[in-house]
Amino acid sequence: MDPELEAWFARRTWQRPAWTVDELRAAKRGRSVSVVLPALNEQDTVGPIVAAVASLATGPDPLVDELVVLDSGSTDLTRARAAAAGARVVGREEVLPDVEPVPGKGEVLWRSLAATAGDLVVFLDSDLVDFDPGFVPALLGPLLTEPGVALVKGFYRRPLRLETSELETESSASGTSINAGGGRVTELLVRPLLAALRPELSGVVQPLGGEYAATRELLESVPFAAGYGVEIGLLLDTWERHGLDALAQVNLGVRKHRNRSLLALGVMARQILAAALHRCALPDSGGAITQFRQLEGEWLPTSAHVEVTERPPMLEILSRTGDGVDN
Repeated sequence: MDPELEAWFARRTWQRPAWTVDELRAAKRGRSVSVVLPALNEQDTVGPIVAAVASLATGPDPLVDELVVLDSGSTDLTRARAAAAGARVVGREEVLPDVEPVPGKGEVLWRSLAATAGDLVVFLDSDLVDFDPGFVPALLGPLLTEPGVALVKGFYRRPLRLETSELETESSASGTSINAGGGRVTELLVRPLLAALRPELSGVVQPLGGEYAATRELLESVPFAAGYGVEIGLLLDTWERHGLDALAQVNLGVRKHRNRSLLALGVMARQILAAALHRCALPDSGGAITQFRQLEGEWLPTSAHVEVTERPPMLEILSRTGDGVDN
């Protein structure tokens, strides 16, 4: 890394975040915190995550003021288990009812801004296994204690698990064998992409991580990619509008979650690439991605539509529609 990037990394990276809940409560100074979990058929994991976060939302002076699961049309027990564990559950169709929804994770995160009120918003994926409630104070730490920080990204080791059977290992500098199988889209697409187009962001450890926190002021002022391009879009827009020092990152240790097949990751990568090209003012055909499956010895093409919709800044929507949740 060049000296400027090294200086940012040293200044805005917390390898061992040590803020206590009591310290952060005092640092809130009247600000409120919303925690949002986007969910689609996550009945096995959403309950324990909600219960863990709910422990931070109790008492007369809680760290978390609002805990919302934004459901994207689950057909299993996700909604019931989230509510039983202590979350307010809101369906995607209940938010901005006059705006026709499109598929995608980014769409749900975008709509969550109209369903919540916190000055600071923490996003957590709802498929995490062995969730650590320490994620929340770690992500809030820089926002509450460091002037100028607008977006905090979590980074972590990501073991390859659950739906995949292959484990890749590599040797660390100390000679210890570590799992290096997770984060395949990051390593094969996003890190090379940033090196080529936005080297100023090369020091971000997990540009696609689903655990992050930001100020509402930032989140409502930028567009959201409706699909899996939402994280790279927020990262690029924050840097473009507010500079590198508005970004911070914290070590969350280990993140265990459901891993997807390579074909699913291909569709995800296509959405991420579309969001990045759009923000770098580069052309994109907008076309579907063609992939190949082998069936009885023959390779057959399949095409998958890729959601590349961009939602405008939420401030523009709310100024026209008023309150976001249809009560």
